[in-house]
Amino acid sequence: MQAEVSGLGLGASLFFVALAIALSYWRRLRIEGTIAWSAGRAMVQLLLVGAALVLVLDPARPMALAWAWVAVMLLFAAFTVRRRVPEVPKIFWLALLAYVAAAAISIGILFGLGVFSLDARTLIPLAGMMVGNSMTATVVAARRVVEELRDKRDEVEARLSLGQPSSVAARPYLAAALRTALIPQIETTKAVGVVFLPGAMTGMILAGVSPLLAVKVQIVVMYLVLGSVATTVTVVGLGTVKLLFTRDHRLIRLVRQAES
Repeated sequence: MQAEVSGLGLGASLFFVALAIALSYWRRLRIEGTIAWSAGRAMVQLLLVGAALVLVLDPARPMALAWAWVAVMLLFAAFTVRRRVPEVPKIFWLALLAYVAAAAISIGILFGLGVFSLDARTLIPLAGMMVGNSMTATVVAARRVVEELRDKRDEVEARLSLGQPSSVAARPYLAAALRTALIPQIETTKAVGVVFLPGAMTGMILAGVSPLLAVKVQIVVMYLVLGSVATTVTVVGLGTVKLLFTRDHRLIRLVRQAES
């Protein structure tokens, strides 16, 4: 038996949004508008995406539409990194390279080895999970690299003055940034199945799939996400360091961005 959510059920879920708004108002957090806007925007976006997916996932449609969808996801993720880390020149192309590389490796292994059959219903969700999780982590990695090098500029320049090349001078700060970006995904992987049931597994169980089959799929997805996050974070972290130094190993000027 498949789980179905009626219009009434969808409306009832707004209670939880109202609860979050009420708690914000009670504790004077002053983010009630942000919560309401985020919830409303998410609903509109998901409804639009759902309507588009109905067309793209139709077996009669060409696979080219699914590949185009994946390409748009990669471009959007790279654009998001550029928007969140504007201090780094050419970071759009760096992030896009990282996402394309991770996608090529992931898709090549999963579909090339026959782990999943290649069709729109598997390609788009798997690529979406890979890109979505990687995007969050790479933004954190790039943001932390910038902040580490900016806030500890004196230390970095002292290392450079001792004759260290930029890659060596920035190494400890890069390592700190990469750890910060990777630890959440590592902790999530460790806690899976004990503290919480992941989205893919929960969705399959709600759809009536055998729990054991759902677990197998979730394991594959979990490892896919972990590997993709590690790959993209490393590529973007290393690339960000390279982009923040000139060819003669001088750290470029980094201005503190205003809080958005």
